[in-house]
Amino acid sequence: MTVFALLRVSPITDDDITDDVAAAIDALEDFDVTYETTPMATTLEADDVHELFAACAAAHEAVDHGHVQTLVQVDDKRDVEMAASDKVDAVEGALGREASSDRDA
Repeated sequence: MTVFALLRVSPITDDDITDDVAAAIDALEDFDVTYETTPMATTLEADDVHELFAACAAAHEAVDHGHVQTLVQVDDKRDVEMAASDKVDAVEGALGREASSDRDA
């Protein structure tokens, strides 16, 4: 089984949230998941759905604020073994190029 998740943990505050996001990401290290953080969210990958949800819960709990919103979107591939990079590779194959722009930010 391969389970993917999109995770976004956001404290509701007017203050800078960088340290809070870092705490959420650091909490993932205690679990058997791989992850990649982007500017908008973190993609997680695990072999076990329970491990994945436990990691998401730990990331949520790691943020020490009175109001925290967490978004978790799960893709549970129950009959296929694949890596998150395989999904990106498939899109890039269809595009015939990398799935990112070549413009300078």
